Amino acid sequence: MGNNQMSVGDPMTGEIARFMTGPNGCEVTGLCWSADRRTMVGGIQHPGGDWPDSAGAVLRSAAITIKREDDGLVG
Repeated sequence: MGNNQMSVGDPMTGEIARFMTGPNGCEVTGLCWSADRRTMVGGIQHPGGDWPDSAGAVLRSAAITIKREDDGLVG
């Protein structure tokens, strides 16, 4: 399994584009937004499977936040 990705689609044009990719073996999950829609929160589950990374650390699931540089609406 390669990098998991999140795609976005434009319902008006049907265009599909990659929004983000995660670490090898992960699953991008659980999207939600702040009330003002300026912050998106997503989950990265089981990155790298059960294997340690190159430094020997076990990779762990995490929640990430995504914001625009111009503080505009996300999504």
